[in-house]
Amino acid sequence: MTLLVAWKHTCSVDVRAMDDEHAIMIDAMNELRQALVSGSNQAATNEQRNKLIEFTRMHFRNEENLLAQFEYPDLPRQKSEHRRLLTQLQDALHRQQQGQAVSTGDLLCFLHDWFLDHVEGEDRKYGPWLNSHGVM
Repeated sequence: MTLLVAWKHTCSVDVRAMDDEHAIMIDAMNELRQALVSGSNQAATNEQRNKLIEFTRMHFRNEENLLAQFEYPDLPRQKSEHRRLLTQLQDALHRQQQGQAVSTGDLLCFLHDWFLDHVEGEDRKYGPWLNSHGVM
C-alpha cells in the first residue's frame, strides 16, 4: 500500500498559519513515503523520518501556543492528543527503522490515517474559535 496524503478542503482549519504547516506536514509525510517505497538507503529514510518528527513537534508547539494565546477551552485535550500522537508516530517510525513488526504498508496507512483523523477531527474544532477571535 502506498497511500499519499493529499491536501483537500476537509484538511483546512481556516487559520492560514496552521493550514500552511499542515501542508508542510503532508509534504514531509509524502517525502518519507517516497523514501520508504523507493527503497532509499537507511540514511535517506532516517533523514526523512527525523524531518517529519521534528516538524510535527514544532507544529504542535506552534499550534498549542496559538491556542493558549486565545484561551482555547479544549487546549488540555489538544495537548494530550498531541503527546499521544507524537508518541505513536515516534514508536511506529522507530519500530519500522529497527525492522520490527511494522510493514511499510502498515506504516504508510498509519501516517495517512493519523494525520487525517487528527486534522479533520480535532484541529477543525479550533478554527471557528480562533476565527471568532480575529485569527484567520
